Amino acid sequence: MKTSKVAILLFLALVGLTSKAQENLPYLDPSLSFDERVDDLVSRMTLEEKVGQMMNDAPAIPRLNIPAHEYWNECLHGVARAGKATVFPQAIGLAATFDTDLIFNDAVVISDEARAKHHEALRNDSFERYEGLTYWTPNVNIFRDPRWGRGQETYGEDPYLTSRMGVSFVKGMQGDDDKYLKLVATPKHFAVHSGPEPERHFFDATSTERDLYDTYLPAFEATVVEGKAYSVMAAYNRYMGEPCCASHLLLEEILRKDWGFEGYVVSDCNAIRDIHDYHNYVDSKEEAAAVAVLAGTDLNCGTRYEYLINGVAIGTIKESEIDMSLKRILKARFKLGMFDPADMVPYSNIPMNVVSSDSHRALALETAQKSMVLLKNENKTLPLKKDLKSIAIVGPNANDLEVLLGNYNGFPSQYFTPLDGIKNKVSKKTKIYYEAGTELISKAPTMSLIPTEVLSFGKEHGLQAKYFNTHDFTGTPIATRVEDVINSNWNLNPVNGLNEAKFGVEYTGTLQVDVSGMYDLGLQSSRGYTLAIDGKVIVDNTKDLKRRVVKETIALEKGKAYAVKIQYMHEGYPAKLKFMWASPDKTSFEKAIDLAKKSEVVVFVGGISPGVEGEQMPVNAQGFDGGDKTDIELPEVQKELLKALHATGTPVVLVLLNGSALAVNWENDNLPAILEAWYPGELGGTAIADVLFGDYNPSGRLPVTFYTSTKELSPFVNYSMKGRTYRYYNGKALYPFGYGLSYTDFTYNNLKLSENKINTTGTTTVSVKVTNVGKREGEEVVQLYVKDVESTVKRPLKSLRGIKRITLKPGKSTTVTFEITAEDLEFFDTKLRKKVVEPGQFKIGIGPASNKFETVTLNVTK
Repeated sequence: MKTSKVAILLFLALVGLTSKAQENLPYLDPSLSFDERVDDLVSRMTLEEKVGQMMNDAPAIPRLNIPAHEYWNECLHGVARAGKATVFPQAIGLAATFDTDLIFNDAVVISDEARAKHHEALRNDSFERYEGLTYWTPNVNIFRDPRWGRGQETYGEDPYLTSRMGVSFVKGMQGDDDKYLKLVATPKHFAVHSGPEPERHFFDATSTERDLYDTYLPAFEATVVEGKAYSVMAAYNRYMGEPCCASHLLLEEILRKDWGFEGYVVSDCNAIRDIHDYHNYVDSKEEAAAVAVLAGTDLNCGTRYEYLINGVAIGTIKESEIDMSLKRILKARFKLGMFDPADMVPYSNIPMNVVSSDSHRALALETAQKSMVLLKNENKTLPLKKDLKSIAIVGPNANDLEVLLGNYNGFPSQYFTPLDGIKNKVSKKTKIYYEAGTELISKAPTMSLIPTEVLSFGKEHGLQAKYFNTHDFTGTPIATRVEDVINSNWNLNPVNGLNEAKFGVEYTGTLQVDVSGMYDLGLQSSRGYTLAIDGKVIVDNTKDLKRRVVKETIALEKGKAYAVKIQYMHEGYPAKLKFMWASPDKTSFEKAIDLAKKSEVVVFVGGISPGVEGEQMPVNAQGFDGGDKTDIELPEVQKELLKALHATGTPVVLVLLNGSALAVNWENDNLPAILEAWYPGELGGTAIADVLFGDYNPSGRLPVTFYTSTKELSPFVNYSMKGRTYRYYNGKALYPFGYGLSYTDFTYNNLKLSENKINTTGTTTVSVKVTNVGKREGEEVVQLYVKDVESTVKRPLKSLRGIKRITLKPGKSTTVTFEITAEDLEFFDTKLRKKVVEPGQFKIGIGPASNKFETVTLNVTK
């Protein structure tokens, strides 16, 4: 016994000495520079420990006081995939505000919530994915083609607008402290990357140097050089034959040497795998890991850097070369304050109550309002009167959460769909009718949630739900309750005690219908489930998971009680389930027409969804689920319903929810009013109603060109900018870049230059008088465009070079001034390998859109 006590005392003494010694280690000394501390820490690590820290799920190293850190975090338009958060409009909607100050404020809110969540996780000793401080945002790729599924994540088609939005977002994310970073921002996907999604793991993007430097690089350069982004994500694809994650041109020559980038580069997830497995660029996994590190990709999202250990043994890479990358990664963690006392880090005390706070939600509403783009308003159809006798809200996007949230999203504490927003806006006497009318893209009978009154458990309406932290549905449930309608989103409404990563829910009860006939019964979720009626499983989505509604048609007799049993097995993200049916009475299409006939106005809320356009995600080992579009028109089923609604004679207002340009040609020719709402975030429904009923005067602008079709565009795989975007497109757009209407009118007069002749390093100012000649106060987005008339190289037809938002009361005027500098006139000379301004003539224009401005001539001399 004495021996045991002595041993324990000796052990405790050794622990105390070790702890004391660690306190004195240089890398834990906040008074030293970050570089000194990083050098010291790396010198103490084994090769295996070093390599472990170069993959996204970096493990803890207790002997060195290094906590675990998961580098994978997302905050495209709000902290994503980490539970409750304020959800702003999707990035394409942020761009439509043309408001850089607003986007900066949005990013500050997002970074506040990210910091609060991180420190809450630390208090709970949790180091899971989506709990760290290194965020893979923003996406500053150029939306060069409307078919790209991930274009919704970008700031549109213009390099200048993308640059301004990207810089504001990065600055808002990373904070303004002289020593510490608030978060690490990661502009992505470097550099020439915009689909096709199904081919991204083996595709080779090729472009001219002119397109590379004039279109694909400017936003990355701005976010790195001006925004000081501390990380950059390299893309999956090859560029000019080299995998982007192994490209010395992109990562070494341009990013580090030309732009002076000092942060770290992370691969897109599994992109290091692609170097060997799909690009066939090298002959082994060891070589793939080595060429990526040697080119400058420091952090591997994935696990292929584990081959670096053997790579050192066989000589494909030196440990000192690994050290160089590791130091860049670790320096970011030091700059985030992860090795310093919390009271030294200014962002460590942001409380959790900021998350989804009233002020944050108010900013989300303001952003959604400013993102709305009024595309058409014939005969002043809008704004609608709030005291309408009746209104029909129709369309597949009228009452759906998914289309508010976009992709890479968080989950709001409360949300309002367009249906909610309109209900809250009209008078109490207004009769409100709602019918989806059609599925989003399918011609199958529209399925709706099974109503409460036909489901029962004992004497209660609904089904009994039992919650388990397993998938075998045994033992004592975590919770048991009766739920009236099975339309669950457990990310929005978590159940106390439930393991959010893996759980099961079993619903039981009875179904009894009032009309005999054939019914479609189905469930919708991206996770596994079964549906049994009277003990027979009729729907099984547990093997090859399908995201669409999985249904079966069965005969149900009036008055007969059928036993219902649903088992939902959740794992991963997101957690949601719907129990739906199509009944044998009138179709939803027919019901919608009936509603239109007895309404003063129809608001049709359509478009597409993040389930139609999005990211290519692996479904299984055999294939992929591509997210690009092959057609940019409104889905045919929606067009059919719109034409039928229009034929009733009732005015139809079209509200579009989508993340990319749609060719709404018939709609533009025939409907009196069209509002573009994007994927507008948690308060999108409120913002839509604010615009429809005149409580907010729309001021958003299109960050992309709306074409009449894809026939005029080059093949999607062609990365040449010829004929693409307003900068190179000579055709007539349906709606041009920068376009957007208001409920008031503005005029532009007295455009002039302070100096109409400058040299190649000189500056001048251009000004214009803007007057509100309408009857309402409104905001105008004043846009500056530049055209190089006499260039010796291929230049854009015009380029946006300035944006200013102004607010004017009726009858009031203001003078808007822009400074013209060399940066606005220059281009990258591929022979001289630098940016130059050529002497010659330039056209300078100011107006409300890319197709509507007056110009003055600026002469530039040597």
